[in-house]
Parts: sequence; structure tokens; C-alpha cells
Amino acid sequence: MDDDPSVLKALARLLKARGIEVRTYGSARDFLTSLPDGRPECLVVDLQMPEMTGLELQRHLIRTGIRIPTIVITAHNEGEMRELCKSMGASDFLSKPLQDTSLLAAIDKATRIDARDRRARNAEDDEP
Repeated sequence: MDDDPSVLKALARLLKARGIEVRTYGSARDFLTSLPDGRPECLVVDLQMPEMTGLELQRHLIRTGIRIPTIVITAHNEGEMRELCKSMGASDFLSKPLQDTSLLAAIDKATRIDARDRRARNAEDDEP
């Protein structure tokens, strides 16, 4: 999710070439509108977007109980913001321009951790 169409196109091309299903959104509102269609395995979201920032989206998802592994991307690498996003549950925080290998590694890590956590929650639910 990014408000820059060229970034969306480049990310989609990279991920599709790696066999990853991709849906792109130009805003947090567009993404939230699509949630009834299914929860993504991972969310890559730009920190600085108009209307609702990546951090505001992350807060909204947490408040509503929606757990999606989230990777925050930004052209403004601020240490404080990195720590704030991580404390809000971001799986990773990457600076633009993105390195393909770093993004792919972050997505792999986020989805593996999420799958492990879901298995653990399901096992707890199954206990008598």
C-alpha cells in the first residue's frame, strides 16, 4: 500500500515475479474497504500517506482486533518512528529505496512468524 503509483507498480512486479499473490492499494481507506474480501497474509504499507498514515492504519487494525503482519516502508528513515512502529507490532521497518532481498526476507520472516503464532493460538484453543 502506497500513495505513489510507481512504487505500487514496482512492488507488485517484484512480488508477482516471485510467485506472491499481490493486491495493491493507493490508500489505507481503499485497503480497509477491501478487508471483507479476505485478510492478506502480509501487509506492506508506506508510513507517509495522505488521509491515514501507515502508523494510523496499524493502530486502527490493532484497535479492531485485526492481526496482519505488517512491514512499514518509508522514504524518511527516522529512528524514533522505527521504534514506534515496531512497538505497535510492525514486523519490520524498511527504508526506500527498497532492496529486493530485504523486502522479500522481511515478508518471509513476517509470514513465518504469523503462521507459527496462529498455530500456537489454535493449539491453546483446542486445549480442554
